[in-house]
Amino acid sequence: MRRAVPFLLVLILGIVIGGMLFSKTVQRSFLAVHICEKDCLELKDLAGPLGSLGILHTPSLLPFLEAQSAECVAVRHPKPEGRFHLVFLPKRDVRNVLELTPEDIPFLAGCLALAREQVAKAGISNYRLVTNGPELHHVTYFHFHVIAK
Repeated sequence: MRRAVPFLLVLILGIVIGGMLFSKTVQRSFLAVHICEKDCLELKDLAGPLGSLGILHTPSLLPFLEAQSAECVAVRHPKPEGRFHLVFLPKRDVRNVLELTPEDIPFLAGCLALAREQVAKAGISNYRLVTNGPELHHVTYFHFHVIAK
């Protein structure tokens, strides 16, 4: 019984902290692994909520962090397609462009403002601003790229 009490306290504490950390993330099903038709858990689906935790709670610890604002985080792409390749992630968990809501608009506007700042800072004018559809995402988290060849 003496060993069970600390274990239960740690378990309860873990559940409470986990609930707080994931409270602002989009709900995703991690239990749909037994029937692999269209809703199976993929690595990109796991990367979405885990990345969301970093973006929402500890953005300054993200690898390749380039800049951030109150609404957005900019990171260097680990495998750039050109001499300038930043990825902009809103500080609001959205899986893809089809799930954007009116509440997400300030975060999108913040990302566009941060992209404008980074493009101006780099002094580039020949670039692409791109977002991929859900099937092309490597991470299930809405983001867009600014790429200059």
